[in-house]
Amino acid sequence: MPPAESKNTPINPSRRRFLLGGLGVTGALIIGWGLMPPRQRLDPDYPFPAQEGEVRLNGWIKLGPDGTVTVAMPQCEMGQGVYTALPMLVAEELDVPLSSVTLERAPIDKIFGNVAAIQDGLPFHPDGAGTFKDAVIWLTGKTARELGLMITGGSSSVKDAWGPMREAGATARAMLVTASAKEWGVQPAQCRTENGMVFHGEKKASYAELAARAVHSTPDNIRLKDPKDFRLIGKPQPRRDSAAKVNGTAVFGLDPRPEGLLYAAVKMSPTIGGTVRKVDGDAVKGMPGVVRVVDFSGAAPGMAGVAVIAASLWQARKATDALPVDWDPGPNASLSTDGVFRELSSQLDSDAGFTYHQSGEPDPGRTAVKQLSAEYRAPFLAHATMEPVNCTAQVKDGKVTLWASTQVPSIAADTAARVAGVNRDDVTVNVTYIGGGLGRRLEVEMIAQGVAIAAQAGGKPVQVIWSREQDIAHDFFRPAALARFSASLDNAGNVVAYENRIASGAIAHQVLARTFGLIGAGPDKTTAEGAFDMPYEFAHQKIAHVTVPTPVPIGYWRSVGHSHNAFFKESFVDELAHAAGREPVEFRRSLLQRHPRHLAVLDTAIAKAGKPAPGRAHGVALHPSFGSIVAQVVEVSVEGTEIRVHKVTCVIDCGLPVNPNIIAQQMESGVVFGLSAALFGEVTIKDGMVEQKNFHDYPVLRMNQVPHVETIVMKSAEPPQGVGEPGTPPIAPAVANAVFALTGKRLRSLPLRL
Repeated sequence: MPPAESKNTPINPSRRRFLLGGLGVTGALIIGWGLMPPRQRLDPDYPFPAQEGEVRLNGWIKLGPDGTVTVAMPQCEMGQGVYTALPMLVAEELDVPLSSVTLERAPIDKIFGNVAAIQDGLPFHPDGAGTFKDAVIWLTGKTARELGLMITGGSSSVKDAWGPMREAGATARAMLVTASAKEWGVQPAQCRTENGMVFHGEKKASYAELAARAVHSTPDNIRLKDPKDFRLIGKPQPRRDSAAKVNGTAVFGLDPRPEGLLYAAVKMSPTIGGTVRKVDGDAVKGMPGVVRVVDFSGAAPGMAGVAVIAASLWQARKATDALPVDWDPGPNASLSTDGVFRELSSQLDSDAGFTYHQSGEPDPGRTAVKQLSAEYRAPFLAHATMEPVNCTAQVKDGKVTLWASTQVPSIAADTAARVAGVNRDDVTVNVTYIGGGLGRRLEVEMIAQGVAIAAQAGGKPVQVIWSREQDIAHDFFRPAALARFSASLDNAGNVVAYENRIASGAIAHQVLARTFGLIGAGPDKTTAEGAFDMPYEFAHQKIAHVTVPTPVPIGYWRSVGHSHNAFFKESFVDELAHAAGREPVEFRRSLLQRHPRHLAVLDTAIAKAGKPAPGRAHGVALHPSFGSIVAQVVEVSVEGTEIRVHKVTCVIDCGLPVNPNIIAQQMESGVVFGLSAALFGEVTIKDGMVEQKNFHDYPVLRMNQVPHVETIVMKSAEPPQGVGEPGTPPIAPAVANAVFALTGKRLRSLPLRL
C-alpha cells in the first residue's frame, strides 16, 4: 500500500498564484491568460518526498540506490486496477521491468490534477468538429491544470495519465541516457536502454549508477515510444494489488489504527432536509465507553445529525441507538417517489428544455406514415458500496490528519481545512484503498463529518463509521429520470424524425453547491449523455433535457447519465426496429454507416455470441460512453416472473488497450453492477424518508445469479479511453430487449419486472 499523502514545503510558492484572479477587472487579462501555454505537468510546486539515497528525476519519478523506481500515484485504487495500469506507462517509457516499480502516494499538487475528467464534462457531440470546439476544449484543459483537482472518476485515470506519465518516464530515460553519453564521450542517440540499464557497445551502466549525475543533465531530444515498439503496454499483466487484498495487508478505510483511536457512530435526520431540534446527550453519558455526544449539523450542507464518540464502535452504536433526538422533519416531510415523477412529467408537459443536439428538421412531416411514441422511467439508485461510509480524523495542535478512502484527496483536504479552521497546508491526507468507489467517494460529507466530530475529541483520532442503514438512507443517489420519445417512419420503414426529451435533476448543480459553495446553473452534460451523443445516423433528430430541481440529494453513480439514458435509447431503438419491420441488429447496422468502429464492435459481438440455447433469446445493445464503445449480447430466459441472464457477450473498443486483463475484469464488474440495478435496484421515498434499509430490501446480484461474461477487447491504435464504467450502461436495455423477444412485453421502467 503506498504511503500517505503528505504536506510539503513549496518549491516555488509564486507558481501557486491563480492566474484568473482579475477576471472581473479586465478582458485583457483573460486574453493574456488564454494565450499563455498550459501549465506543465512534470515539475511540481511541492517536491516528491525523497528518502536518503533516492534521486528525484521529476515530479513523478525517483530512483533508489538499488535501482528501484518509485512512481507518484495520484489516483485512488478502488478495484479498477490503476495500481497496475499506470505504473505500466512509466515502466514502458523508462525501459524498466514492471517488477522494479513501486508506488507512493503523490503529494497534493496541481501537476497531478485530473484534466481529462474535466474536459470530458463538456457537452459537445463526438461527431462535431471545428475551431470553437477545439478552443473550448483547450481552454478547459488549461483551466483544469490550474485548478489541479485530484479526482479518480469518470473512467479517466489511464486517459489522463497517458500523456504526463509517459512523458515523465521518457524524460527520465533521456536524462539517464544523456548522463551516460556524456561520461562515455558519445552521442545520446548512439546509446540504448533496456531493463534499467544504458548500453553503448560493450559499455553499460545501471540507472542506479547514473541517477545522481542524471539529475543535472538536460536532454535535448525527448521522444515518446512509437506504439509498435511497446514491450509492456498492450500485454496482459497480473494485478499488483491482488496479493495484499488476499493476504489481508491491504489498508482500506476501516483499517487504520492510530494510537488512542476512538470510534463514533452517527444518527442522521430520517427525513431529507430535516434538522436537529434538540438532543439529550445526558441520557447516554453514563453508558459504557461513552466519551462525548457531538451535534455535527452544519459541517456538511444538508447533513444534519449527531454522533456518539466512544471507546469502541459497538459502544458508540449502542449509545447512538439509545440517544433521544427531537427531529424537525423540515420542508420535505411529504416528499414521495410518486410526487417526484409527477413533477418530472409535469415539467416535460410544459418545458421544451435545453437542446443538446439537433440535426435536420425534427418534424419533416410529408413523408411520415407511422408515428411512434413511448415513455420510459428510471428510479433513484444507491451506490451500496461494500465498504460502508467512513472517515478517520485527528484534529490536534492546529493540524488535521485524515485516513480516508476518498476519490478526491485534494477536495478532501480543502474540506478538512474549512471545517477545522486551519490552512490547507496543515492537513495531511492518508489515502487508503477504497472498497468500492462507484462515485460515492467523490462526495466529501464524510470528511466534513469526521473532522467536525474529531474536533470534539480532545486531540484523539476518531473513526466514524456509518451503518449500512445510514449508508443507504443518506446516499447521494443516481437521479430519477423520465424520458419521452417520438418518432416518425415512412412507408419504407425509414426513421424520418426522432425526438427525445428527458427530465431529471442535475447532479453538477448540486455538487457545485454542496462541495464548492457555487450556484449551479446551465447545462449539465451528465443529464443527457448517452442520449444526445449517440452514433445512430437519424437524419432528423432532436435531443433535449429539462432540469427539474429536486430536494433529494443526487450524485455521480457508476456511468452517471449513461446508466439510464442507454436503457431509454437502446430500448426505443429496438421499438423502432420492430415498428419498421426490421431485425434489430440489421436496423442498427443501417444507422452506423459513417461509424465504422461502432459497426465493428456490434458485428464482433453478434458473431461471438452465436445462437441462443432453446427456450432462450438474445437481446442486443450498443452504447458508447467515456470514449469507449461497448456492445453486449445477452442470453436470457424467463421462468414465470423471473428474468434470468445466463450469458453476456461483451465487446469493447477502448482505444489502445493498456492491460487487456484489467479491461476484461472491469467489463465483468460493470455487467454485474449494472445487472443488479436492472433487475433489482430501486430507492423509493415516502413521507420524506428513504424506504430501503439494507440488502434485504435493496438487493444486489448474488453469486448464483451472476451470468457467464465473455469479454472481447478490440485492437486499436487510438489513444486509451475509459474502461471502469462503459460496461454498465448496455446491460439493462440488452436484457429488456431479450425479454421482449421472448414474451412480446416491452418493459419501459427500471427495475425490469414482469
